[in-house]
Amino acid sequence: MSEGHGPGLQHGKPPADWPHIAGVDTAVYVIPTDSPEADGTLAWNETTVVLATARAGGQQGTGWSYAAAAAASVVDDVLADVVVGRSACDVPGAAEAMAHAVRNIGRGGVAATAISAVDIALWDLKARLLGEPLTALLGLRRRDVLIYGSGGFTSYDEQQTRQQLGQWVEEDQIPRVKIKIGEDWGGNQRRDLARVALARQVIGPDTELYVDANGAYGTGQAVRVADEMAGYGVTWFEEPVSSENLAGLAAVRRQVLPDVAAGEYSWSLADSARLIDAGAVDCLQLDATRCGGITGFLRGAALAAGQSMEISAHCAPNLHAHAGAATPNLRHVEYFHDHQRIEQLLFDGTLDPLGGVLSPDPSQPGLGLELRITDAEKYRRL
Repeated sequence: MSEGHGPGLQHGKPPADWPHIAGVDTAVYVIPTDSPEADGTLAWNETTVVLATARAGGQQGTGWSYAAAAAASVVDDVLADVVVGRSACDVPGAAEAMAHAVRNIGRGGVAATAISAVDIALWDLKARLLGEPLTALLGLRRRDVLIYGSGGFTSYDEQQTRQQLGQWVEEDQIPRVKIKIGEDWGGNQRRDLARVALARQVIGPDTELYVDANGAYGTGQAVRVADEMAGYGVTWFEEPVSSENLAGLAAVRRQVLPDVAAGEYSWSLADSARLIDAGAVDCLQLDATRCGGITGFLRGAALAAGQSMEISAHCAPNLHAHAGAATPNLRHVEYFHDHQRIEQLLFDGTLDPLGGVLSPDPSQPGLGLELRITDAEKYRRL
């Protein structure tokens, strides 16, 4: 048993002596936004969280994805049978079994989010069985992970934008922020540029400014927008065109000064490989709630490292802080307004962004999060 943590297995025990996974359960929560939210290509007023709980040896691990409720059915109907009964030690083996199980329903989209939620739960479970923080199990590379404040929705008026950006910079002391542009599929370019100017005015000259078009622009338009933003010191241009348009992304990347980023819709290692091979990104985004959980995240990060490329973790900050702390080529984690708010509503143990970093607690096992069941129940749908 390791010192300083709860009951755990002795290190060095062979996998045969580990408990087998006794069950995988799901729950679906729908949380309204605190105000209408929109980006360049989508608008929403609520967010669905699919939670997976894996049980073994008197412990349970928690994982989740920001996904459609249908992901819970994939877990219940397709994935649970190939996970239950396996050694709780063998998380990569479970990941492969889940990937094989969804062959005939498709690996991407809903199935990928379902796999991701279960994989995260299994890693959390394994760390808790050892009585160790997940960062120790994965291999701690850094104690603090850099973050950037992310929001600045196109649906916000000037007052909301000022308030949010001002809080990140002045109160939380986060030296990097991102706003959404590409309003109405790139149809309101003038307002996009006005909002970039407003953001720079609010955050001052020393804070890094990022923008995210969510694939709203055409290739030539994205290059023209980047040129017009040059005077505002934008250093990160996320999804200037659709991430499915590899040639377009690569063309934009060759012609603009900001780093071009994409990858939040990589459902598998193959998707990440295509972005890298096309020369489409300066920094690869990975989302553990979509790309196959922590297993997929670490594999994607290794793939990028092989090309001397950094990665950035997309959303889910209280999850990615742990995976990011074990990733040598991590640039930063997205401290996304919608997700950090939801994680604070649902869990005890969420992390403080003060100073522009998240620091996983080394005294807490697993992800260090505990679901507040009573609070969560009012949002539960399934």
